[in-house]
Amino acid sequence: MPHATHPPLPSLQALILCGPGLSLNTFTSNPAQSPKCLLPIANRPMLWYPLISCHRMGITSIHLIIPPDAKEALETALATHPALTSLPGPKPEVLAPEGLEQTSGTAELLRLPEVQGVVTRDFVVLPCDLVSELDGSKVLQQWLTLNPSSTSNSSNSKQSKRGGGMALYYPTHGREGISSESKKVVDETDFLATVPISLPAVPPPAGSLRNNVEEVVLTMPTDTLNDTLEENNGSLPIRQRLLNKHSNVKMRTRHRDAHVYFFPHWVKDFIAHPNNSEKFESLSEDVLGAWAQAGWRPSLASKLGLDEVLGGKRGAEENGGEAVGTHAAFDDTGDGGSMTPARFSELELQEGEEEEEVDVMALSSTKVSVPLHVKQEREGKWFASRVQVPATTETEPQTKTKSASKPVSKPKSHVHIPPLLAYIQPPLPSLPLIRRVDTAPQLASISLYLAKLPATSSAEPGVVYNALALEYKVHPTATIGPQSRVSEGDSLVAENVTIGSRTNIKESVIGANCEIGGMVKLTRCVLMEGVVVGDGVTMTGCIIGKRARIEGMASAPTSVDGGSGKAGDGVGDGAKGKGKGKKRAEDEEERTKLTDCEVAPFFVVEAGTESKGETLKGFDEEGSLDEEDGEDGEGEEGEGLDDGDGEEIDV
Repeated sequence: MPHATHPPLPSLQALILCGPGLSLNTFTSNPAQSPKCLLPIANRPMLWYPLISCHRMGITSIHLIIPPDAKEALETALATHPALTSLPGPKPEVLAPEGLEQTSGTAELLRLPEVQGVVTRDFVVLPCDLVSELDGSKVLQQWLTLNPSSTSNSSNSKQSKRGGGMALYYPTHGREGISSESKKVVDETDFLATVPISLPAVPPPAGSLRNNVEEVVLTMPTDTLNDTLEENNGSLPIRQRLLNKHSNVKMRTRHRDAHVYFFPHWVKDFIAHPNNSEKFESLSEDVLGAWAQAGWRPSLASKLGLDEVLGGKRGAEENGGEAVGTHAAFDDTGDGGSMTPARFSELELQEGEEEEEVDVMALSSTKVSVPLHVKQEREGKWFASRVQVPATTETEPQTKTKSASKPVSKPKSHVHIPPLLAYIQPPLPSLPLIRRVDTAPQLASISLYLAKLPATSSAEPGVVYNALALEYKVHPTATIGPQSRVSEGDSLVAENVTIGSRTNIKESVIGANCEIGGMVKLTRCVLMEGVVVGDGVTMTGCIIGKRARIEGMASAPTSVDGGSGKAGDGVGDGAKGKGKGKKRAEDEEERTKLTDCEVAPFFVVEAGTESKGETLKGFDEEGSLDEEDGEDGEGEEGEGLDDGDGEEIDV
C-alpha cells in the first residue's frame, strides 16, 4: 500500500526494540514461536506500525533488536508475511546480541557491544508496540530545527555530539474506549515536569508542533512518584536549585512516555560510560531522568561522565567541594532534600556533601517588596535595575554543612548540557492517535479503533486517507454464508476467512484463515490467525490467540417458531409448545459463551463452556500445547478483561 514518505535521511538511523511482551504473556509465553513484535494489531503484525513510522520519516537504516531465541521467527516473518514484505525501502536488519535476555532493560540493551557497534550517528529509538497516526516527520522536523547541530553528517564532529534530544509523550485520557477512563483499559502514566522554551520571533505555521515542545527538567514513572508521596506523607519535596533556575515549572501526571527518542550520537557514549554502567537500566526512567536533571544541577554532569562525553574535562577538584546531593531526582530522607527514583538511587550523598536547604519563602507566589538600600546592606553591592547582572557573576545561595557553619563553595561544571526536549501532545480527540500497545486490553481497543477507519480501496480520488487504514474492510477472498451479517463499518475480515450461515459479527476483527460456524455471535472480539469457532458460539469482548479452537454444538441449532403449526386451542398444541420451549432451553445450555476472556494460542475450549473474565491457556514444560481439557468456571462478577485480572485456568 503506498504511503507518503520523505526523502531518505542518511544521517539518521533507527533502532526498534522488540521486547518479550511480559504483559501480553497469554499470547507470548513462548517467544521463540510467538514474539511480541509479531502479534497482530488489526490484522497486521505489531512491528509493521513502527516500521511504517520510520519510512514516513525517511529513515531507511533500521535495526530490529530482539533476543536470540526469537530471531528465527522474526526473520521468517520479514521474508514471508505480506504486510512486511510490501513495505517500501531496504529491508531492516535483525540484530540479536548474545548478551540480550528477555528481562534486559532498555538502557542495558544499548550498552551491549553489538548495539554500540551499529550506532554510528544520530539515531531514533522506537518500541515495537508503537501505533501512531502522527506523522513522525513533524516531530523530527522540530528536533532538527531546535538542534541544528544534529543535522551534521559527520559522526565525529563536536557539533554533532553536542545536539540535544527529544522525547514524545501522549495523553492517556480524552479518547472514548481507548483511554484510561475505560474500565478495561488502564494505561501506565509518567510524572513529567517541564519548562517552556523560547518561541521564535515569527509565529510557527499552522499544523506545527512547536507550541507543544517543552524542555524536560524531571521525569519518572507515576508509580515511583506515588511511592515518594507515601514516604513523605503526601508531600513532594523539590530542590531549591530547580526553582532558582526555572520559575515556571509545569507538572503532569496523565501523560505517558511513548518511548520514542531522537538522540544525538553522543548519547550512546553517555549510556555506556563507566560511571553509569550500574545505574542505568531503563532509558525512560534512568537515562532521561539523569539527563533532565543535569541541565539544572551542574554538579551532576561530572558524576554522570558528561564532562568527558561532551568533550570537557572532569577535574578532581570539581568534585571535592561539591555541596549538592547526588540523588537522581528526589531524596527519600525527608529532610528537605529531593526524592529518589527506584533505580537511579545509586547516586547517594558522598561523604562531606550536604543536601541544599529549600527556601520555603521562595516557594510562595506572594512577593514582598524590599527597599533597595536594605538589599544593599544585606547582600552587598547591587547594580541598577536597568543593568542586568551578567550570567557569569551569578552566585549560588550558600548552604551550611551539618558539622560546621562555614559556607561551602559550589563549583559549576563548565560543560554545556544540551537540553532534553519533549513533544507533549494535548489531550484532544481530534489530534492523531498515539498509543503503546503493551497490554491485552490495549491490543483489543486499538485493533477495534483501526477497524473503524475507512478502507483505502473505497477512498475517492484526491481524498487523503489515514496512513494506518487497511485496503479492504472485508477481504475479497472471504466467504460469507447466507443470512450472515458482518458490520463493515466497525469490523475487519481478513483473507481466506469462512463464515457460516446466520452468523452475526459486530465490531470485531477476524484474522486470516479463520473458520466461523453457523449461528455464531461475535461482538467486540479479536480473532488472530487460524482460529476455529464452532456452531452456536457466543463471544463478547474476547481475544482469541492464533489457531485456537472454540468448540460449539455438534450441529447448528435450527430456528424454532413457537407460533408455527396448525391453529387450535387443544391440549396437544400446548404440549407441543412446551416441548419446543424445552428444546430451545437445552440448546441455550449447550452453547459456548465467553465474555471478556483471553484464549491462548492453540488452546481448545470445550463445547458448552461458560466463562467470564478468565484467561484460558494450557502449556506443558516445553512450551507446547497440553491437550487436556481446561476446567470450566466463571470469574467474579464485574471483572473486566485486564492483564492479570480474572481467574486463570492452566491445564
